[in-house]
Amino acid sequence: MAGIGAAEVLDEILAKAGAKGLRIATAESCTGGMVAAALTDLAGSSAVFDRGFVTYSNAAKTAMLGVDPAVLATHGAVSEPVAEAMAAGALLWSEADMAVAIT
Repeated sequence: MAGIGAAEVLDEILAKAGAKGLRIATAESCTGGMVAAALTDLAGSSAVFDRGFVTYSNAAKTAMLGVDPAVLATHGAVSEPVAEAMAAGALLWSEADMAVAIT
């Protein structure tokens, strides 16, 4: 059985979010906006995708998403607590109902 491709997964995410009237935001670091680009490359994404934040540096994570510098210092930029803080910031600074963060 062939595996499901990334485009199919993203299509399904957009369809399910759209069916529920939900909007999506992304907060990305190491991917440099590639998740937002992949989502917005799909037809119909404008009905679901609100915005994306590319916060490659720690300064950007703090300034754009409100990530506490102490969390960055304690856990490092590539950590679950920072990803959680990035997602929370993306929700706070967008009109989205859900957010994904990658760091």
